[in-house]
Amino acid sequence: MKRLFLAAVALVLLQVTAHADEGMWLPALVQKLNIVDMQKMGCELSADDIYNINNSSLKDAVVALDHGSCTAELVSPKGLLLTNHHCGFGEIQAHSSVEHDYLKDGFWAKSMDQELPNPGKTVSFLVRVEDVTQRVLDGVTAEMTTDERNEIIQKASFEIQKEATAENDYEARVQSLLEGNQYFLFVYETFRDVRLVGAPPASIGKFGGDTDNWMWPRHTGDFSIFRVYCSPDGKPADYSEDNVPYEPKHFLPVSLDGISDGDFAMVMGYPGRTNRYKSSFGVEYTMNVTNPVRINARSVKLAILKEYMSSSQKANIQYASKYARSSNYYKYSIGQNKGLEALHVVEKKKALEAELTNWIAESDERKEKYGEALSLIEGAYKEQRDDIASEYLMETMFRGPEIFSFAMGMKGLYEALKSGASQDRIDANVLRIQSRLDEYFKDYDAATDEKVAAALIDVFKAHVDPVFYPSFIADLDKKYKGNAADFMGDVFKRTILADKQKLEAFLEKPNLKTLDKDPAYQLAEGIFRHATMLGELVNKSSDDLHKGRRLFVAALMEMQKDRKFYPDANSTMRLTYGTVGDYVPRDGVRYDYYTTLKGYIEKEIPGDDEFDVPARLKELYYANDFGDYADENGQLITCFTTNNDITGGNSGSPVINGKGQLIGLAFDGNWEAMSGDLAFEPELQKCICVDIRFVLWTIDKFAGAQNLIDEMTLVKTGKKVEKEMATSAN
Repeated sequence: MKRLFLAAVALVLLQVTAHADEGMWLPALVQKLNIVDMQKMGCELSADDIYNINNSSLKDAVVALDHGSCTAELVSPKGLLLTNHHCGFGEIQAHSSVEHDYLKDGFWAKSMDQELPNPGKTVSFLVRVEDVTQRVLDGVTAEMTTDERNEIIQKASFEIQKEATAENDYEARVQSLLEGNQYFLFVYETFRDVRLVGAPPASIGKFGGDTDNWMWPRHTGDFSIFRVYCSPDGKPADYSEDNVPYEPKHFLPVSLDGISDGDFAMVMGYPGRTNRYKSSFGVEYTMNVTNPVRINARSVKLAILKEYMSSSQKANIQYASKYARSSNYYKYSIGQNKGLEALHVVEKKKALEAELTNWIAESDERKEKYGEALSLIEGAYKEQRDDIASEYLMETMFRGPEIFSFAMGMKGLYEALKSGASQDRIDANVLRIQSRLDEYFKDYDAATDEKVAAALIDVFKAHVDPVFYPSFIADLDKKYKGNAADFMGDVFKRTILADKQKLEAFLEKPNLKTLDKDPAYQLAEGIFRHATMLGELVNKSSDDLHKGRRLFVAALMEMQKDRKFYPDANSTMRLTYGTVGDYVPRDGVRYDYYTTLKGYIEKEIPGDDEFDVPARLKELYYANDFGDYADENGQLITCFTTNNDITGGNSGSPVINGKGQLIGLAFDGNWEAMSGDLAFEPELQKCICVDIRFVLWTIDKFAGAQNLIDEMTLVKTGKKVEKEMATSAN
């Protein structure tokens, strides 16, 4: 009876994975795995229209920002990019000041010479993808140790990457898929001159703030605009006034037709990380260790940052981006734990593992190949005290206060001084540090960082076994009687690293003695050494974990031969397809699939930093001045939901209709399915998108940036829209 029950559970799980809306698929494999299903759902494109290395295709219009932190799409023949407001938030903040507060007021370049450069920002185009599994694993045997296996894989990967980048300016990465059972080569062309073109005020681009984050219904105009520049010969180049707008192989036409329930919707982008094949042991670890660590530490840090940000406009600008980055995954961790528990993910994983165990036991050959898979995984998660210490150390010391990570940026100079290196090497390190100072101290408040450091030391001590304390805590307890505030107060008082003028003076005549005596640098060095020691303890079990997961997935693929397996997200280009639609989050509640500007107005809380509504927007709303961006009922749609399978990194991804036209930008997932990175929930999982008509209306009517509308190709019912249709209300 038990065997029949487990088989039934496994069948249910297998049926769940067959939903067309689940899966982050490689575009290079769409012809083989997906195009028939996609066309049945309403896609009018061929596989070659989506991915083609010889002719232009959709892949050429979709790019990775900063090597995959977000996604963007080309919407004009002059390199114009659309992405999310929160993807451009760091650049908007960096260009903001009290005199020019682009976070509060927005920014619109009315001509190309007004566009703002962003040192370090990149845009990567996918050139091609190739399955290199056979070559990478050539010579690998089951009897090899992990080190022996890795040596062969790394050597083969290096050679493949070297060949792919010979005699060109490309970047290449061989990446592991399906837990090391497959290897694919990804080749990119990366452009380094990316300029800010436009951004709505935060009261549109970040409307709803933390309260609405991960929530539906939503009304956020989450978009920003950049442009890719290149050298006059079309090649990637560092910023130069001589650079010209990049002419893409393909850009997306923009649809004014809008969306309806059941419409086909496709998302292409660079999703960051999922762990759908993680075991029940791994999910329990996430719930009991990873997420609580993040929640405990960040709740303390965010409260301190919020207090400082509320003190002045300058403070708010300084810490807006830092706060947003930290708060996003703080709330995510809370929601993920709720979702994992409510949706019984651990129980479902255990049922599948039991079925797999029984299947393996039916054959001596299977037992030989896969018999140790789950025991290796379970063993790796058994001892968690060192893991807990390591996670808390990273979250409270390296991701918490800024001074420790900044101090470690001095390590190259320290080593050069200590080893008696040449003056050229010392000067190079000094120059590297000096180049960062203006940007770093512009957005840094030492008093706030001191409070964060002290508070997070207390968090670390409260949750970590003393046997794993770093050495400085003994000094803190003895000399400062355990008072972290006094301890860090003394550190900040005596260090040169929290004061720009002192640091600049030191860099004029750098010497080893100063760094040897600097309390912040020595503290950071000690923490780094301690992290290395903890990492070595954790790594002892990681080899078993990696092997166990590889064998587990290999066994699963053999057991479920008829299933189409997709690899977990890893910041490589993926395609997901589904439909526009509503959902039922709980009993008695049904959420419609779209929201309108009416709901935006209804949410207004005047003067509130999350729900304030710009006067210009209200003026346009009450005048019903929606132009050709309104739907057939005269409403302006703001956001909509689809059942596309997305995660972090998909932010800014184009939502594309069956004709290959842009209908929106993906920007969030929904609260009820926060477990989605570990287990897809077909009845609940939603992709929250900003409607492209709301984006266009904001650019045109709200901002009067007609120059940007003029660059795009607007289409309605398959016909190109004449430019005079998109008139600006100036």
